[in-house]
Amino acid sequence: MSETPSQPAPETGEVPVLTARGVRENHKSSSIRGHDFRQSGFLTPSELRRIRQRHEQIVRALAARLAVYLRLEFSLQLSKVQIVGYQKFTESLPNPTHISLFKTEPLKGVGLLVMPLRMALMFVDRMLGGPGQMPEESRELTEIEVVLTNQVSQLIINEWCNHWPELRELKPSLLGHENNSRFLQTATPDTAILILSLVGGIGEQTETIQLSFPYATLEPLMRLLVPAHPAEEDTPLQVSPPTWNPVLNEIKVPVLVEWEGLKLSASDITRLKPGDLLLLDQNSATEVQVLLNRIPKFTGRPGTTGGKWAVQLTAPIQNPQTA
Repeated sequence: MSETPSQPAPETGEVPVLTARGVRENHKSSSIRGHDFRQSGFLTPSELRRIRQRHEQIVRALAARLAVYLRLEFSLQLSKVQIVGYQKFTESLPNPTHISLFKTEPLKGVGLLVMPLRMALMFVDRMLGGPGQMPEESRELTEIEVVLTNQVSQLIINEWCNHWPELRELKPSLLGHENNSRFLQTATPDTAILILSLVGGIGEQTETIQLSFPYATLEPLMRLLVPAHPAEEDTPLQVSPPTWNPVLNEIKVPVLVEWEGLKLSASDITRLKPGDLLLLDQNSATEVQVLLNRIPKFTGRPGTTGGKWAVQLTAPIQNPQTA
């Protein structure tokens, strides 16, 4: 970042600047661009990206809505999303043009819908039964044409409000219209304005509609676009160790001990009678399974202690299966 003095050197066309390295250098005045630091923190790049994504959905729905309203295919695309100062924006508008002033309750601030006169005349021509032809040259609208154009403006604003389901109580209303931007006084000159440029038209006849919103209008909407719990994605989940509930101390759990037995055919089983001897595999008898509530939990070795049968636990079973 460089710091520029207020007065450039007229004799050389160069301006001394202080670079980030702390070195003073001369730069051509034509290569230095002004920057308004008051607007630098209005919206971050990620917030602008979320705003654009939401309005791309709105524009697609609006194109379909206008096509149904006009009974003719209507193309519409979001071409640019930018932030400028209110005075700079109004000074860049052509004169004359059709500017609709609107408000979306309960949001604060007054928005502007700027429609070129050639596009407004195209809408009027189609609404009166014509083919929707855009005139080669623009002219000021008559009172009847203003009323018809305001119907299209109201449709656009209604569609914008319908695509904020998080704020179902949004109520759009037209406050008036103007054809000269010099007479606009809806915000202070240094107010940050979000400008959405929509390129649309019928066939190859296209013009650019501009929707502008002051910071006061966008502030509550930006909170709705913030992803839920963004910090949790980077924070590892900490699992607390399980604690024993002392209420379970006296609950009786059936304990069974099993080992793998013989495999006999069905015919051999039918021939068994009292007094027959069955030979067991010695290895099978040295390792048994201990079942808790009929679920295998441990392996062990059978034996005796104190004159009673016992099992010495040797290892837990990692993936116990229900018996």
